[in-house]
Amino acid sequence: MRCPFCGHIDTQVKDSRPAEDHVSIRRRRFCPACGGRFTTYERVQLRDLVVVKTSGRREDFDRTKLERSIRIAMQKRPIEPERIDQLISGIVRRLESLGETDIASHIIGEIVMETLARIDTVAYVRFASVYKNFQAAGDFDRFVAELRPKPREDERTDRT
Repeated sequence: MRCPFCGHIDTQVKDSRPAEDHVSIRRRRFCPACGGRFTTYERVQLRDLVVVKTSGRREDFDRTKLERSIRIAMQKRPIEPERIDQLISGIVRRLESLGETDIASHIIGEIVMETLARIDTVAYVRFASVYKNFQAAGDFDRFVAELRPKPREDERTDRT
């Protein structure tokens, strides 16, 4: 593993243990060249995923990109960091279990939105605003209106 501080290729593992999510291994590493210490995580990867963008462009799936966008949506929300890690791992496992190596970006977006909708409505709306490319306040109004429960028929007649 290359040292993130000096670039030295031969770093040493000082400690290994299961991470809190129990789906990865946390390794403490030491660089003999510069003395730097850092942590790496090792995860099982069932298959190499490729994201197919709407433009047709293809790029390797990047878990950190997914994690970054979810953490931005979840920023300042009352969700434990461990819960967010579990959510991300669950999304990645679900993508890997689709059986395809090429996954359309809109499928990833829909899976993330579906997951966030179950966890936190505010994070769901935040993510959707970027994913669906909201341009004006009216876009938010229409989206949030769809989230609100529709009044039942008998409730509408009581108000008239």
